[in-house]
Parts: sequence; C-alpha cells; structure tokens
Amino acid sequence: MADNHPEDEPSLSVVIQNTSSVKQDELFLCHKMSPGSCFLLPHGTRVYNKLIEFIKKEYWKRGYEEVISPNIYNMKLWETSKDAASYKENMFTFDIDKQEFGLKSINGPGHCLMFEHRVRSYRELPIRLAEFGVLHRNEASEALSGLTHTRRFQQDDAHIFCTKEQVKKEVKDVLDFVDYVYTKFGFTYELKLLTFQRPEENTKDLQRWEESENDLVEALQEFGKPFTVVNRGEGAFCGPKIDITLSDAMKRKFQCASIQLDFQLPDHFKLRYSPSDEEKKENVMIHSKVLGSEDKDKGVRPVMIHRTVLGSFERMLAILLDHYKGKWPFWISPRQVIVCSSSNNENHRSYAEEVRRQIHDAGYHVDVDTTDRNISEKVGEAEIAQYNYILVVGDEEVATRQVTALLRDSSCSDRSKVPMMSVDALLDVFKLRIVKFL
Repeated sequence: MADNHPEDEPSLSVVIQNTSSVKQDELFLCHKMSPGSCFLLPHGTRVYNKLIEFIKKEYWKRGYEEVISPNIYNMKLWETSKDAASYKENMFTFDIDKQEFGLKSINGPGHCLMFEHRVRSYRELPIRLAEFGVLHRNEASEALSGLTHTRRFQQDDAHIFCTKEQVKKEVKDVLDFVDYVYTKFGFTYELKLLTFQRPEENTKDLQRWEESENDLVEALQEFGKPFTVVNRGEGAFCGPKIDITLSDAMKRKFQCASIQLDFQLPDHFKLRYSPSDEEKKENVMIHSKVLGSEDKDKGVRPVMIHRTVLGSFERMLAILLDHYKGKWPFWISPRQVIVCSSSNNENHRSYAEEVRRQIHDAGYHVDVDTTDRNISEKVGEAEIAQYNYILVVGDEEVATRQVTALLRDSSCSDRSKVPMMSVDALLDVFKLRIVKFL
C-alpha cells in the first residue's frame, strides 16, 4: 500500500532480550483474546504518551497540522486509491447496509479526501497533515510477534502536499526532523535512496520520476550526511523513497523512518490546487502533457510526500526497551521518582506523602513507600525497579523540609555524604533534565 508500514521489513524483526525488564516495568501484555493487538499497561502508556508529546511539540515547531480521520471506510475509497486490488486480503473487511467497508490500514487516502474537500490555492502549500490514528492490518498469525509485528498499531504518520518546487526543501526538513529526534534517543542512522524501475510507457511519468529522484539526491546532498543509492528494480508504483535505518546501543539495525514521493494518489483522487501566475506561465505544457486535456484549467496537481519518523509506536517501544536495557532516561521514564520514608513514624510518613504530592502536582511520575521496612531494603528495591530518583526522608529532612536525593546508579552508597535539597530546588533539576532530554 502507499503508506509505509514499519513492520513490512521481515529481516528487521526485534527480539526483546531484556525479558526481566519487561515484567518489572509492566509496560505491555499480549493476550490470546486479541492476537496481534497489544495492551499497553499504565507504565507502557506513560512512555507512549511521552513519545506522542515529544513528536507533537516538534509538529508545532515545524508547521504540521494534526488531524483525525475515520477508522472505517467504504471499500470504494480503497478502490479509488488502488489499494483494494493489491492489498485487500490484508485488510479487515465487513458489510454495513449491504455495502463493503474496511478498517483503516493507512492514512494517506483519508488525507487526500481532506485535501480535496475544497478548492486549494498555491498560497496554502505546503500543507502538512499529521495523524496518530489507529491502523489495522490483517497480518498472518505466524508473522505476529509481541510489539514488533502487530495487527493494530499507531504511528507518527504525516503527508505533505506541496508544489514540485517545494519538494527538495520539504524533504530536507524531514531529514532534519529525523536527525533531531534520533539524536535525542542516542541512535545513529544510515540513509538509503531507493530507486526503482522507471515507467517505460508514459513520458509524463518518466519525467516526474527523474525530477523527483533529482530532488531527493539534492536534498540528501544538502543535508550533508553520507547516503547510498540502492536500485530495487520493480516494486514501487508511488515513486522513489529514502529509508532511514537506525542503530541502537547494541548496534542492531531497524528501518523505522522513511520519506516517499507519491505520484499515484494525487492522480487517483484528482487532487488539484490553483496555481500562481508564474506557475501558470511555467506550466503551459502541463495542461496538455501532464494533466491531460480533460483537466485543462482545473489546476495543478500537488506533489504528495509520505513520511514517518518514529514509525510504529509499538515497535519503537520495543526498540527503546532494549536500547536502554530498562534504564529509561528521566525525560521519558515511566518511574521517575519514589519517596521513601526512613521509618513508619507518622512524621516521616506524612512528610513523604507531602513530598509526593508536590512532585506529582508538578507533573512527574512519582510513587511513595511508607511501609514499615528498613530504609536500606526500600532503597534497594527502588534501585532494582530503576527509579531515576530515590528520595529519602527522615528526622533531619522533616525538620528542614528538604529531601535526600539518591540518583539511580549513583556511586555514593553512604546517605550521609549526599547533600539535602529543597523540593523546589529538586524540581528545578527535573525541569532541566526534561529540557535537555536527560
């Protein structure tokens, strides 16, 4: 289908090696009652929401508009997009009022409907539509595997509608987007320009294909990082694409991000925009040779760019789980802070709860342990659970309204050598770690 699906590459399956961390973190579960659809537990949902929040903030900065489209479409939509002819067996279909419908498996056709619902002007372009919608694909049972090969998934999918003159800049901006995001996670990556067998019969398609390949090459060259060109022969009817293969801490490679130019969907949906006077002069020949005489004076076809950055959030969660080996950085951690009382003393317990409330109200994931156990036992348990900060409160902390903050993996085992600090000062530290993605 036109939209990219991260799980389409069978050689890049993820094997979660840190199974003890999966159980300890309680991130997700798979159940036989819904094969291929994972349950995100509270801690898994915390990480998922942080990923969404991260990408949404970047969308705001980079001029994307978030949209929401239906989950169910009449099969006529998929016939228009030509996906029904080649992909119907991988869709969930059913009848409603004696008409055939299907669960959404990609976002592109729906975004085309959004583009074409009214007359568009060149002044609006580029239009960048982003969606975190739920997608379903009827993958074979034997292909299903935890978070990595699923039937139900969500991805940071977006489609850019632009003029042909804007293609190079838009592609370069997406490359900058990918670089920014992957750097925050500590990923390295490789760039591949995938070319395919060019159309032989249609001159206009050949011209568009050659121009788009040149645009991608120039965008990659201006981006300034090494890339390779791979000719895949037959197989792509949309257009040339860029695959971005990331490497995690264990040097394993995964293809998650991609950028693909699409010649077909704008044609299938007859997408047009009103051109500028300059474009009208430059595209005199387009009306007769590219759009066809029947489309004369109806406008210019936009270029459509499909792109993902993280790809499937479920798959990215699995990659990050192994990448960090369960030791999540503070900004994305499902267990950021725990407050431990030195004893079951009422003053200790009351102050521990007060500190927990302050940190919770500031927007952080915080737990409290006021059980009647030895403080060393509480701290040891918190370390195993991989809390980023372990806050200890006892007589001195209660008296000074401060906390003793132990960092995960800290080399200092002697509490007396760890300086106390106020909760407000600690919250300032937290804010800094969030801003710096630490």
